[in-house]
Amino acid sequence: MKLNTVAGKRVLVTGAAMGLGKLFAERAVREGAAAVVLWDINEAALKETAAELAGLGGTVDHHVVDVSASDAIAEAAATVRDQVGGIDILVNNAGIVRGNSYFWETENRADIDKTIAINSLAPMYVTLEFLPAMVAGSTEARVLTIASSAGLVSNPRMSVYAASKWAALGWSDSVRIELEQAGHDHVKVTTVCPTYINTGMFDGAKGFLFTPILEQQDVVDTSWREMKSGTPLVVLPWTSRLNKAISGLLPIKLRDLFLDTVGVYHSMDEFTGRKK
Repeated sequence: MKLNTVAGKRVLVTGAAMGLGKLFAERAVREGAAAVVLWDINEAALKETAAELAGLGGTVDHHVVDVSASDAIAEAAATVRDQVGGIDILVNNAGIVRGNSYFWETENRADIDKTIAINSLAPMYVTLEFLPAMVAGSTEARVLTIASSAGLVSNPRMSVYAASKWAALGWSDSVRIELEQAGHDHVKVTTVCPTYINTGMFDGAKGFLFTPILEQQDVVDTSWREMKSGTPLVVLPWTSRLNKAISGLLPIKLRDLFLDTVGVYHSMDEFTGRKK
């Protein structure tokens, strides 16, 4: 069933202090959500965002949460349930990317753990805190997970990031099927796989053939609309869907030649990431 609005719903967004997360939270406030809960590790930016959204007339609750730690997630979730109640709309948005070297050149091995913890495990742990109540309820509920087109292709110079997003995509879409199998049609899971977005997180990364760097607002608008509609999988832009289809049909050597030729395999060559 389509959800026309989040008005009256309780919404939680991870990675909500800036970028896509802030825009998702703003959408929820402007649409009349009963409560909007913001999670982020950046305390200063989080407070600014919370104050800004409260100024729009929203009921905003914010928590400094390190989603790379499962105990921190559990503690914050318990607080949310006590203060706000169950969550109707969960947006798993928090994510990180580290380095653009070849895997064997990895200098900081902690980056591997952190990337997997935030991009793969955090959506699982966060969702597990709120999904049981969604399932037990009878009102329309949604889980929106921001994965990546890196979860669709074996892109060089981002092997750990790609692995983390493959995991997020596989987990999220499997949960969608489980809900359908179990007959919980009021809970829908949407997984979004965009290419590079101009959030600063992928500064230096290059767009490839017919695939420019995506605008944040466009990604949020599409993701929000498709989440409410209950669309299972959103791949942005159309060229990424085309690359997925073509590479899925080609033998591996031809797939590699195709993705190398259109620029996908060199898109991280000059990556620098967000400046601290």
